[in-house]
Amino acid sequence: MKSISLLAVLAAAALAVLPAAAGEIRINPKAVVELFTSQGCSSCPKADAKFAQLQGREDVIALAWHVDYWDYIGWPDTFGAPENSDRQRAYAESWGSSRIFTPQLIVNGTKGVVGSRETDVEGALAEARLDLPVHLELKGDMLKVSVAAKPGAGAAVVWLVTYRDHASVMIERGENAGKTIDYTQIVTGKQMLGAWEGGEGTTLKLPLSELSANGSNGAVILVQSDKEGLPGPILGAASILL
Repeated sequence: MKSISLLAVLAAAALAVLPAAAGEIRINPKAVVELFTSQGCSSCPKADAKFAQLQGREDVIALAWHVDYWDYIGWPDTFGAPENSDRQRAYAESWGSSRIFTPQLIVNGTKGVVGSRETDVEGALAEARLDLPVHLELKGDMLKVSVAAKPGAGAAVVWLVTYRDHASVMIERGENAGKTIDYTQIVTGKQMLGAWEGGEGTTLKLPLSELSANGSNGAVILVQSDKEGLPGPILGAASILL
């Protein structure tokens, strides 16, 4: 039997948090993790469960993009969207590849691993780091977004990604037929807010009504570099649960 040191237990406990409460703002994460998953993929439930654990960490912001390219095998993903599949393809293209698969977990827009392989996921997170501060502040019915300046950095795009924090789905057909699966951080939409220039900070104000459309109850602000129209490294992020 392998022994576990007290230090390791305390370190794990420090990362464990209670489920997010309404109004919670998360800033200064070390990583943004994006899971490309499908209700029609038999390999995905294990990754979905690991992903839910990652979302519970204070140093992680998580987004689940449900793809639609497995819908043909018997069960259309109830959260699937072609735009989500397109984002995964765009990542692959930016890395000089045409291969996409589920479950794929992408960390900070730079490294993709198999989302169900815990060792690979934790290894990618151990190397992750985000240096650009993004701050959020609720002001009445508005959300104020402040992105810091970072002289010498290149230009990037500021994105708003809305999500639904939880849903349980009874899957009736396909590879996961008969299972009820819990899903978290389900992406419901993505919108470009504007450009960010490294030498200058950016401040934006968003109506809260824009963040709660399509059944959404949370939002993530991403500052992500753009590689000729393809997604590049994520520089900074912040999130809010409404």
